[in-house]
Amino acid sequence: MPAKPSIVFYLARADNGVIGKDGRLPWRISEDLKRFKKSTMGKPMIMGRKTFESFPSPLPGRRHIVLTRSRDWSPAGAEVAHSPEEAFALAGDDSDIAIIGGAEIYRLFLPRADRIELTEVHCEPDGDASIDNFDPETWTETAREDFPAESGQPAFSFVTLERKT
Repeated sequence: MPAKPSIVFYLARADNGVIGKDGRLPWRISEDLKRFKKSTMGKPMIMGRKTFESFPSPLPGRRHIVLTRSRDWSPAGAEVAHSPEEAFALAGDDSDIAIIGGAEIYRLFLPRADRIELTEVHCEPDGDASIDNFDPETWTETAREDFPAESGQPAFSFVTLERKT
């Protein structure tokens, strides 16, 4: 029997827990965007409707599975699901599944996540979407790469968290 795909969170979170403001990231870190693109390319991405609508258009090379309560919402470039189980069924077993937000989606899928690819953004911006720190009783840090503030962007760290077994 083939192994089940890993469920991996991809997110950037400020030191105060903020992940967004007005449907956007409250910072611009090009290295984070490049890492996100490289890490999610070719994977099915599960997201909420607001996250999907924050993109100017669907991101190339990735499937967009949108979890929404709305039964009549069906934009071009998105596969629509109305439950986590339906989203997983659409994603299939061929690839790791990328969970890309927003806050409600992260909370909903957290019990099922295997790994978190986190960009810690070392600032405390205002925002209207946030998530709590990940419980150290559940998650262990397996990798960290720190970057200094420069050219108007805040200091940040790429961190990998793995679920403890």
